[in-house]
Amino acid sequence: MKEKMSQLFKDKVFLVLLVLGLLTIVAAAGVITIQRGNNDGQSPYLEVPDQKGVIAEETIPQENQVAVAGDSNAEQNLDADTQVADSAKATAKAETEAKNPAVKAGAEKEAAAALVLNFNDATKMAWPVSGNVILDYSMESTIYFPTLDQYKCNPGIVIQGAVSTPVVAPANAKIQEIGSNEELGNYVILNMGNDYTAVCGQLKELQVVENEYVAQGDVLGYVAEPTKYYSIEGANLYFELEHENQPVDPLDYMQ
Repeated sequence: MKEKMSQLFKDKVFLVLLVLGLLTIVAAAGVITIQRGNNDGQSPYLEVPDQKGVIAEETIPQENQVAVAGDSNAEQNLDADTQVADSAKATAKAETEAKNPAVKAGAEKEAAAALVLNFNDATKMAWPVSGNVILDYSMESTIYFPTLDQYKCNPGIVIQGAVSTPVVAPANAKIQEIGSNEELGNYVILNMGNDYTAVCGQLKELQVVENEYVAQGDVLGYVAEPTKYYSIEGANLYFELEHENQPVDPLDYMQ
């Protein structure tokens, strides 16, 4: 009886193990089939997400940060050097102007503003052009004008000069008027202060404009071909000096 029971128990254990083994095989076969059926050609390996965004957001290494800071310092140093250079130029300009107070026609306004227009009866003018006086100032008596072939008073002087000779300002002045007429050709009227004005006529290639300040010795223009009123006298500069709108003898004020 015991032997039968033992044999029966063994048979049951064998059947249980057999069933479990079959179930295990069937389950394994099903997993393999499912994996093969759902693969759809994709790689069975784990895909790593794209790291480009992560790399772009990486913190700059410390040594690179130092380099960037160095570039900023270099730019600051360059700006400082530029400021120093500009300051040196301004200083050199100031020193040059201090050594040479004459301001060329068309110079900067701040330099022109430094000119003092204080002409008076004790002031001595520079000759606007070098040359012989071919017609004198004469308001008390008449003098002979060869081209006109007549005698008349002369409110100014006529200075001989070759064509294209530079004509300079006789004193510090402001350009009051620029004009032209048949007798004087192109002319410039200078306001020298204290109601003193001067007229320079028979000019060409004017180098100044109205309301501009000029210093003594600055070029106003050049001697032109004579007008028909002075064809016999030849190329010249007409120069007239007035005080309070009355002509005075320019030679009394010449250096």
